[in-house]
Amino acid sequence: MNTLDITAKEWFDKVNGNSYFSAEITTDYGTEKEKTYKLPLQYGYGTQYETEAKAVLTEFNRISANHGQNLSQYCKDNNIKYNTNKITGCKKRDL
Repeated sequence: MNTLDITAKEWFDKVNGNSYFSAEITTDYGTEKEKTYKLPLQYGYGTQYETEAKAVLTEFNRISANHGQNLSQYCKDNNIKYNTNKITGCKKRDL
């Protein structure tokens, strides 16, 4: 894997005071090895989407990060170009 891109969308449920997100993870963007994984709508805020992306990539044997190592550090240690983008203020239907 040479590149890792994560695009997350976040919705805040004002009634209950909870944040939710969904995300799309793309590895090796723009190459023949490009692969996309989708994270469904789930509870979380801040950088929780990165933690969940790490779990998905580990589950599909794309990475083997050490316990406690975050995704950003894993990419830095393995010379993987890492990009994240979180879009806040989305509506629930956009997720």
